[in-house]
Amino acid sequence: MKKILLLIAIFAFICAQASGQGFLNRLKDKAKETAERNIERKVEKGVDDALDGNLGKNKKDKDKKDKDKDKKSKKSKNDDADDEEAEDTYDPQAGAAKSDFVRGSVVMFEDNMQDEQVGEFPSKWDLVRGNAEIATIQGQKCIALVDGDGWITPLVKGGIKNYLGDVFTVEYDMLFDDRPKDGAPHIELDIMNENEGRDHELIEIQYFMAYDRQNIDCSYVRPTAEGYTSKEGSATAHEVCVINDGRWHHFALSFNKRAIKFYVDGKRVINVPNAKSGAGWLTLWSGGMDKRPTYVKNVVIAKGAVELYERKETDIDAKVAAIEKSIAETGKFVTNNILFETGKATLKPESMEEIKKVAEYMKANPTARFEVQGHTDNQGSDKTNDPLSQQRAEAVVKALEGLGVDGFNLRAVGKGSHEPVADNKTAEGRAQNRRVEFIKK
Repeated sequence: MKKILLLIAIFAFICAQASGQGFLNRLKDKAKETAERNIERKVEKGVDDALDGNLGKNKKDKDKKDKDKDKKSKKSKNDDADDEEAEDTYDPQAGAAKSDFVRGSVVMFEDNMQDEQVGEFPSKWDLVRGNAEIATIQGQKCIALVDGDGWITPLVKGGIKNYLGDVFTVEYDMLFDDRPKDGAPHIELDIMNENEGRDHELIEIQYFMAYDRQNIDCSYVRPTAEGYTSKEGSATAHEVCVINDGRWHHFALSFNKRAIKFYVDGKRVINVPNAKSGAGWLTLWSGGMDKRPTYVKNVVIAKGAVELYERKETDIDAKVAAIEKSIAETGKFVTNNILFETGKATLKPESMEEIKKVAEYMKANPTARFEVQGHTDNQGSDKTNDPLSQQRAEAVVKALEGLGVDGFNLRAVGKGSHEPVADNKTAEGRAQNRRVEFIKK
């Protein structure tokens, strides 16, 4: 019996041990499962927090962008206001930006180089010194100043040196490439008196092609100078253009009696009111650079210029004072300021200022009678000049009538070239002979 009870006790103990082990295993599994769920919750919470953080950040970024946008919008409005205000203030660059260039009405010289042979010296030019030849750049023929001291001059009217006169324009396209920034030449457009040679310029337009932006320098002889070489006058446009960029740029010079105006790509950069007249011939020069040529094309020289600016008188008595004095002392008034189209009786617009002065005098003296005489130079035959001068005198009479002058007191007479007042062998003399006279009868 004791043995049976002992066996039962042992069996019960073994069963209890097995049950406990199972319980422990179940506890272990439960703990593991709980731990895994806790980890998953932490991961999920981390992801959620991260997402929430990004969303918050994105919202802040959006809010910041919206604020920046508002600021930018306000700034733009302020900028607009500033621009509107600037329209009422002085702009020191306003003159430099003016585009009033007009080519002279009569072309004396024109060369686009398209019929030239590459490698040869340009046939419409002469060499002052150095070297030049025809080249092809960007598919277009042009003149290459290939020497470090290349100096050329156009052959105008067989190469004479008195073709420019006191009213003319000069235009040309030019290309120079200094993008590597390893050196650049001085380049000049030189205007000289007919009796002066190289290095003795009446007007010198110079640009130095170095740096990021270029200056345009104008040196000129003042009207009071005795000769034609003392360039005491000077005007400089500082850093007004970029013309060393390997592209073609257009340059233009206007000279009208005393006024020099120079333009780059249509914009006026030099405006000199009083310089000495007496221009005869011109040259283009490029010096100080042997590495790369200066290229030139489309050269045009013409008679005529940008209209001369003169302050208009406001006192009628002051306008006619010179006419009144001349008629009182000599019985006539002579003027070279009434101009016509070449070979025609068509008045140029700039003539009306002078005709208006004459009209004011005549209306102030309504009983005075005048013979309006037209005079020409000796260029051309009498068969052409005689009727032309008559037609021009009639055109002046018609203009005076249009301004209120009584045509009954006017008589048009053409004198042709028969009564010169100066030597027709010189350009200045011929200019004086081309005149209109008002003779009191």
